[in-house]
Amino acid sequence: MNFISKCSLLAAISLACLTSQLSQANEAKLTAKAAALAPYQQRAFQDEVFYFVLPDRFYNGDSSNDLGAGANDKKRAVSRGGFDKTHKGMYHGGDLAGLTEKLPYLDNMGISAIWLTPVLRNRAMQAGTSGYHGYWILDFTEIDPHLGSNAELKHFIDQAHKRNIKVFFDIITNHTADVIKYKECHGEDGLGWIIEESKDNKGTDCPFISLAELAQGKHYTPLIPAGDELLKSPAWLNDMSAYHNQGDSFWQGESAIRGDFAGLDDLYTQKESVVNGMIAIYQDIIDEFKPDGFRIDTVKHVNIEFWQQFSPALMQHAKKQGIANFFMFGEVYSFEPEILSRFTTEAKISSVLDFALQGAITKALVEQQGTEVLAQLFAQDHFYQSDDKSSNSRDANQLVNFTGNHDMGRFAYALKQSPHNYSEQAQIQRNLLAHAMMFFSRGVPVIYYGDEQGFIGDGGDQASRQDMMPSLVASYNDDDLLATDKTTADNNFDTNHLFYQTFAKYSQLYQQYPALRFGEQTVVYAQDKPGVFAITRQLKASSQYQAQDLLIVFNTAVKPQHIDLLTVQGGAKKTDSELVYRSAKVEQADEIAALSFVIYQLK
Repeated sequence: MNFISKCSLLAAISLACLTSQLSQANEAKLTAKAAALAPYQQRAFQDEVFYFVLPDRFYNGDSSNDLGAGANDKKRAVSRGGFDKTHKGMYHGGDLAGLTEKLPYLDNMGISAIWLTPVLRNRAMQAGTSGYHGYWILDFTEIDPHLGSNAELKHFIDQAHKRNIKVFFDIITNHTADVIKYKECHGEDGLGWIIEESKDNKGTDCPFISLAELAQGKHYTPLIPAGDELLKSPAWLNDMSAYHNQGDSFWQGESAIRGDFAGLDDLYTQKESVVNGMIAIYQDIIDEFKPDGFRIDTVKHVNIEFWQQFSPALMQHAKKQGIANFFMFGEVYSFEPEILSRFTTEAKISSVLDFALQGAITKALVEQQGTEVLAQLFAQDHFYQSDDKSSNSRDANQLVNFTGNHDMGRFAYALKQSPHNYSEQAQIQRNLLAHAMMFFSRGVPVIYYGDEQGFIGDGGDQASRQDMMPSLVASYNDDDLLATDKTTADNNFDTNHLFYQTFAKYSQLYQQYPALRFGEQTVVYAQDKPGVFAITRQLKASSQYQAQDLLIVFNTAVKPQHIDLLTVQGGAKKTDSELVYRSAKVEQADEIAALSFVIYQLK
């Protein structure tokens, strides 16, 4: 599929200037330090390179908090325990002190913003596993004792800010930890489970009851087991009427909004009191900790009307607290731009994670579909256009790009499992090219922790949440990590790892060329088979930046592609250009190596 005539790509490149600059570009030492960037208070969201991390799986800086709540903790009974480094579903000891200690490691890779999974106090144990991930919140006013204290979180943020690095919190409004039970499902005391698995309920804790069924008189009788009546903070969260109490979601239709997410207590977000309560919770979080923004969990499982109030209220509040560039992005687990964009336009959330881009990169580099799948995705970027100043949402440049995550698993795992049976070298090449697409296509890049050390995993969820510190989990340690002889049983903070060094180069390029952050993207060439995919990133001159015009050419094929295959026709004049970066060596300047990319600056 051609989006311009074949001559147009070549017309943008002056081959005469490439050879003399190739050696210089390849030999240049590209490093990135947050201190060299604009002050964090002034930077726009698009200026950031994110690192997404589960604190429990990163580094243990304080072993005294491994078991959670201390002897004098009033919630010791529910916030202590769950520590077992041999079990992938238990706490492993990573904490805020460990993150603080490893800030130089992140800084030297070019990270300018850190996104933490939820750090608020969780229920330590639930359904035979632990709240190491942070998504089972009991107390929205303080930090989980397994990770540290409120004071330690403030210290971490202060140290990050001293390095000019931003900190984003992962937040939840959809649900709390599972405290509420139903007599019809769990017995009079709420401690049993009396519904047997059947074809109808599919083994759920409590099958979902629809509004229509409620109108007909079918309902559950909610209860809180004795002793748990005051577990949640703030106090209003202990009122059972603040929840839907309709049973477990089956992820479709009405249940996707009103159902319990795998048993977690689903907040009644249609109620004004709940809306105001959640706004107040996160206003207090902003007041106390001064984070630079929020990533919002399970966005599509909350009604749109909630976001229309919640998002502008928090954006305005953060600005009043002096956080001028406070920003929020949501998790909407969908691969359809038309669905994703509803939450940046109608719902007034500043941005969303771009699952659609992740899907297109997977199609191109794992499944070997034609590069037209990328062009088809970007052709839908118009859905994100917005002039709504209340949310800061503008266009697709503010989408949040990623290759894999803690739920779906790592991109490296998708490559490993591919029926194409990629060699390790092919996996390395395709992984690096996927991250290049993440960095240099429109949108803000997010590195999933451990990807820079060649982590693979065995799937999604717990199987993709390996330890950076030496692991004792057998199913983690049997992985053959990419581009290293190490396993996850080792300490994996190797600053010489190929991926770490490469991501540092990508970060430097991203920060050096504002067109990669703010430039309008245009697809100029794509194919119906693996091969060339080319885009331009054009930035108009402004008070802050000079005009800049970049051409990025990716090659998803397993053979080099010659630019002169796109023959100049009709005597078209070649436009002068300058080589910015080439990811793999070539014998001829007009080649693009297999599974590589090149960036030119057009004059």
